[in-house]
Amino acid sequence: MKISILLLAALFIGCSSDKVQVAAPVIQSLPVIALHNSSETTFTEYPASIQGAVDLEIRPQVSGSLDKIYVNEGALVQKGQPLFKINELPFKEAVNNAKALLHAAQAAVTNAQLEVDKLTPLVANKVVSDFQLKSAKATLQSAQASVEQARAGVATANINLGYTLIKAPVTGYVGRLPRKQGSLVGTTDAVPLTQLSDAHEVHVYFSLGEDDFINFNATYPGKTIADRLKKLPGVALVLADRTVYGQEGKIDMVDGQFDKQTGSIALRATFPNTQGLLRSGNTGKLRLSISHPDAILVPQSSTIEVQDKMFVYTVDAGNKVSKTPITILGTTGINYLVKEGVKAGDKIVFDGIDKLKEGEVIKPEKLKEEPIKTALR
Repeated sequence: MKISILLLAALFIGCSSDKVQVAAPVIQSLPVIALHNSSETTFTEYPASIQGAVDLEIRPQVSGSLDKIYVNEGALVQKGQPLFKINELPFKEAVNNAKALLHAAQAAVTNAQLEVDKLTPLVANKVVSDFQLKSAKATLQSAQASVEQARAGVATANINLGYTLIKAPVTGYVGRLPRKQGSLVGTTDAVPLTQLSDAHEVHVYFSLGEDDFINFNATYPGKTIADRLKKLPGVALVLADRTVYGQEGKIDMVDGQFDKQTGSIALRATFPNTQGLLRSGNTGKLRLSISHPDAILVPQSSTIEVQDKMFVYTVDAGNKVSKTPITILGTTGINYLVKEGVKAGDKIVFDGIDKLKEGEVIKPEKLKEEPIKTALR
């Protein structure tokens, strides 16, 4: 009985195995694109601070009571326009006193000249000694020197009187006014009367680290810094709200040395500000552009990152895929600019790379739209 059961089981298994069929492997259909060269531009942004072309502290040059304030905070003033008036009465009296000293010195010169004129014929006739005439002439010279000193005193008094009216040295915007009318102001005050910013054009300062500065010199043509600055393309200013300022700027200065504390070097770009949209103290980002005449573009959606390295799946003539590392040069839109790893004419899998395995064979599909214009996934 046991032998019969075993024979029947073996017969049943043999019949069942004849009906099992091994399924053929499924070949995935995935979109494939061919890489090509193109001229592209990449951008790098650096934090920047904005200053007016001229930022001045307005301070009094004489001490006194602040009689008048002619401007309001934030007002646009023209060069030479009055800003403040310090009580001028003490300084007018100082001018009058200096003039009186001048008149006294001039009178002393007249007396000394009379003495010289009186003694000259007496010495010639040997009535008096020559010593008296020499003494009179010395007195005359001293009186003349006193006149010059008195004239300088009058000029100084007039200069100080002029300092009582404080005028705008440049055209610009008035800052805060911490001192009010009637305040006592002086030349040693810690706080200025106000600040004046000439912002018809602005200076945008940004910094490059040592590596970035080396790349900067290697990227842009020119034998010297001055030559390189002349050939640099225009730069853009990205404002705090991520909008781009409407006018292009120009880099016109590179600092003479690196900052030892930060390890960076400062550069300056100048932007026109005819509409007054920018003010001293604004912040933003300075955007540098770099041209790549023979760039290889790879869509970001066609890459995979593994341990800080980027890969694409290349497709060979037999439609077999290989996981290939690439070196990224920069980004433009939704695409990477590739420095190394692939070349023009290579084919890569455009989408569905998360389903792929190394060495797998696929069925390529053509895209219906330009991959560069395809939305980032």
